Amino acid sequence: MRASWEGPEHQALREAAGRFAAENIAPHALEWEEAGGFPADLAQKFADAGLLGVGYPEAIGGQGGDLSHLLVVQEELVLKGKSVGTVVGGGSHRIALPPIVKYGTPDQIERFVRPVLQGRKVAALAITEPGAGSDVASIATRARRDGDHYVVDGSKTFITSGVRADFLTAAVRTGGAGHGGISLLVIERETPGYSVGRSLKKMGWWASDTAELSFAGCRVPVANLIGPENAGFALIAGNFVEERLLLAGNCVAIAELAFRESVAFARQRQAFGRPILGFQTTRHKLAEMVTRITATRAFLDDVVRRHLAGDDAMGLAAMLKNTASDLVTAVCDEAVQIHGGYGFMREYVVERLYRDARLYPIGGGTREIMWEIVGKLQGW
Repeated sequence: MRASWEGPEHQALREAAGRFAAENIAPHALEWEEAGGFPADLAQKFADAGLLGVGYPEAIGGQGGDLSHLLVVQEELVLKGKSVGTVVGGGSHRIALPPIVKYGTPDQIERFVRPVLQGRKVAALAITEPGAGSDVASIATRARRDGDHYVVDGSKTFITSGVRADFLTAAVRTGGAGHGGISLLVIERETPGYSVGRSLKKMGWWASDTAELSFAGCRVPVANLIGPENAGFALIAGNFVEERLLLAGNCVAIAELAFRESVAFARQRQAFGRPILGFQTTRHKLAEMVTRITATRAFLDDVVRRHLAGDDAMGLAAMLKNTASDLVTAVCDEAVQIHGGYGFMREYVVERLYRDARLYPIGGGTREIMWEIVGKLQGW
């Protein structure tokens, strides 16, 4: 099923992303998952294949296109690559670069955006702290102005690609308490006082490194400030809709992969002298899975179309994220059940997907926060 906004360009991107993933990710998927990371040169391979800069203007080094093009690329990378962690880790710039692209100076774009889109640097978004997750207004990392520098002290956690990142798009407190005192600052890895802590061991997304970071007297040039001082929360919030649409797209892609793996397994797995696909209970499980995928894909199609048309999709994106999170959780659970004991084995794709799926009701704003957004927009 293809979305209403898909055209020949989208199909060409699907084919290119699918070929890349089948050749460069799938053969190594289990190995990279077990190793907890993928080779550093994969970013350059993504760039050489014309996939790293999809959704970014050609004028700044991207391949052009918009969110819809990026969604089809990410879906094919998941479907053909079969390693969610690799796709997520390889795409951490998707949430780190947009504020720089939208609000950065020409110098910032040259220093930070182009090298990432060329595969030469890795970017990560650093918002979450040990004491502040979905409540972004509570971040405590402090950036104190000292002449033409900010002096940064604090810590971040759960940072995707934090181990590999050459720089962070970091939320810091430059003013008073609450939303109004937050700024966005690019903090480069080589800055004295910048420290990468342990690589966190996670339930899922194993191939994507996740780090704890700390800053002790880091002197960061004022030239690295993105947008106006103390306007960072609005810059962060402006990226929420597309981030949640990308997460929802990931959920649909993972559910589709789990469904395909289950159909293939049910065709070949024998029980009582026939394939388990011959049993009504298996067919009904698969029928429910594909029905939920189809419905959620249609919801995604509609919200993306509205967003690209310029509609305010904040509430719809929150609804969609929770709907898609429910989908991927339910479908991956049924996929493991269909596989039986094999679904509990790490070498089977559905075992990885089951673990990967658990992040989606948490990341990008928790399930509970999404319902709060929906309620507030309804006037409750």
